[in-house]
This record gives sequence, C-alpha cells and structure tokens, in this order.
Amino acid sequence: MPADLAVLGLGHAGLPLAQAATAAGIGTIGYDPDPAAAADINAGRVPPGTLAAAELRRMLAGGFRATSDPAVLGRVRTAVICAPTPLGEDHALDLTAVGTAARALARHLRPHTTVVLESAVHPGTTEEYLRPLIEAGGLRAGRDFHLAYSPGRLDPGNRDFGPAQIPKVVGGLTPACTEAAAAFYGRFSERVVRARGPREAEAVKLLETNYRHVNIAFANEMAVYCHDLGVDLWDVIRCAETKPFGFQAFRPGPGVGGHAVPLDPNAAPHFPTRTGSGRPRTPGHPLRMVELAQEVNGRMPRYVVQRAAALLNEHGKSLRGARVLLLGVTYKADVADQEGAPAREIGTRLMELGAQLGYHDPYVPQWRVLDHPVPRADSLWEAAADADLTLLLQHHRTYDLQGLAVKAQLLLDTRGATPAGAAARL
Repeated sequence: MPADLAVLGLGHAGLPLAQAATAAGIGTIGYDPDPAAAADINAGRVPPGTLAAAELRRMLAGGFRATSDPAVLGRVRTAVICAPTPLGEDHALDLTAVGTAARALARHLRPHTTVVLESAVHPGTTEEYLRPLIEAGGLRAGRDFHLAYSPGRLDPGNRDFGPAQIPKVVGGLTPACTEAAAAFYGRFSERVVRARGPREAEAVKLLETNYRHVNIAFANEMAVYCHDLGVDLWDVIRCAETKPFGFQAFRPGPGVGGHAVPLDPNAAPHFPTRTGSGRPRTPGHPLRMVELAQEVNGRMPRYVVQRAAALLNEHGKSLRGARVLLLGVTYKADVADQEGAPAREIGTRLMELGAQLGYHDPYVPQWRVLDHPVPRADSLWEAAADADLTLLLQHHRTYDLQGLAVKAQLLLDTRGATPAGAAARL
C-alpha cells in the first residue's frame, strides 16, 4: 500500500492515530528517529501504553510500517506530528521531540502537503514554534503547504469512544489549511469541528485537560473534608449525580496520572513574535485554579500514605515493618500505561517509612520502586490474606473486590469501588 500519511511519533497518541488511519484504508507509515524502536514495531513488539499486540499485528497486516528514514516524509500528502511533550522540572512542556520531528520533516517536505500538530502544547506553539522550524526548509505555510493544529482526544481503554467516534477539532493557519486538515480527518472520523484557527484549537486542549484536573482536585478536597466529618463521600456523589442538569460526577483518587498533563499558562514558553515587534509573547492571565488543582492533586499520594498509617494504627499495627500489598499500579483502569501513576510515589513513601511492599497488577509483570524490584503477588488471594494492609490504587475489572474485602486483613480502597462497609474508603 503506497503511503499517504506519515505519523511522526509512535507513542500513546501516534500509534492509535496510525491504527485508525490504516483501518480506514489510508496508506500509513510511522516515523521514529530511533532505528531500534522502528524495528521493534515492525517486528510486532508494542511500545508500552499504546496498543494491544493483536492490534499492532492487524496494522502490519494492513500495510502499516515504521521507519527511521526521514526521506519517506517527502512522499506523503499528510504528516501528523504526535511527538510527546512531557513536563520538565520547571513544569514547562518539553518541546524537544516536537522540534526534532519538525526539523526532519522540513528537510523533506514537498509542496501541498498538509502538516498537523497533535501534541499537547500551549496556545501559539503551532504558529510561533513549529511554523518557523518547518519553513526553514524553504516552503511557506499557508502558501506552499497547509499547517494546522488538532488536539489529541484519545481515551486509552475506552471501548465506547475510539478515534472514529471522538469528534476531531481542527484549526488551520488559513481557511484553506483548516479545510485540508478537515478533509484528512474526515476520512476516518465521524465528525470534524472547525476552530477559528490554530490558537483556538490549542486552547481547546488547554481547557479540556485543565477541566479534568480542576474537577478531580475538587473531588479530592471533598474526600479529605468528608473523611474529617465522618461523611461517606461516595454516597454523596451517588446522590448528587442523580441531578439531571448542572452537575457532572468526578471521583477522588490517590492522585492524577496519564499523559494529559495540566497545562499551566504560567509555564508557557516565550516565543519571538512574528509581527516584527521583537517583543516576546507573554502568557495571558494566570489560571489560578490550575495552580491550585496541581497543588491539591499533587499532595494526594502523601494523604493516602497518611490514611494507610492511621488505619494500621487503629488496628494496633505500625506502618514500619508492615506488609503492604498495592493493587493496580497503572494510571488508569484496564490499561498497562504507568505514565504519571501515583502508585510510584505512594510506594516510594511507604518504603521510606519502613513498609515491606508487594504488588499485584494484571497488566504489569515487573515493577520497581527506588530502583528496587517489588515482589509481584502470584496468588492475589493469598497475598491479600498475608498482608497487613491491602491498598487498592487502581480498580481493574479483573479484581473481585467483594471477595478481596473478605480475604484481606485490612483493605483501603482509594477508588470507592468496594461495597459500602466492606472496606475503608478514601
């Protein structure tokens, strides 16, 4: 199958996009500058936190191939950059991988190609960071090639909403750029929503990501508040979500993980403007709610450890020397991805306080904390019965929580998944 699409970045966002395009009959290649990574994918070895092995095999059978040869980028009509943008130590997005992908594309870009950025970025990045990098190859955006932004919206593990069912937002540098990107996504997405431009489309990602973090933070604060009052928060949520308008239920947990990191405008990069003024673009008014949400969600692992120590103490046991079994160390239920999962910080704090750790997760065969391997429970029932405390961090479908509540000496449920009264709940 001749290649029509190049996906640059074959991680949690790029591979599912390539999968959807391949399934729709679009000739697709994946670009990774690391030859070993491309070879692994072509051999059917799935990068962690992306697809199931069977899904990758179907893609390969459908003609998909990964490559580290940038020359192939000059043979496609559409190129989508899905490079990761992790948070750095200064809480700013690291655009290194986006820059690397853009420079590789610029050297081989041909006229009339549609270039779309899907990586999580701050508003203005497509125009002020990506555009100059690609135009360094000699072509002009909006004249010689189309340039647009489309926020990634995939929900890993969601069986109801895949790439075809989730509307795609696109915002182009010019109206023609928007239409070119819309035409591409319309080949495999049921609905395409046109934004006024790339900044608006980038701000969609900012709004959606921070909406999640702010509301989870409020639910986490309610969890602490209700525990102090002796109120069953989970019953409060059950009742509140019966309201047919003006309320959406969010639930607390041990912390917030995943690739959708909170985007804080205070940490937005300063790009040179394209107006000739020479003054850097400054971020808008600080989103104070986002700052507070990061603070609240960031302290939840510490609070979970405090609750674990208090629960043990109530039963005459000390956390130091206690056998603690962690259930579910991924960031989301029923996926293997550990990106940002609070389990690691919780495990670290427990270990530093002298607890003896064990873990169980059907999706994680090996797990380390503080560079030490943590023993994996072979028999979940026996491990729960033997542990002084079982700590549910992620509710995978395979867990029989009612049975575990009976077997475990003590069970602290941070997800509110156990029957009322069967365990201590966050």
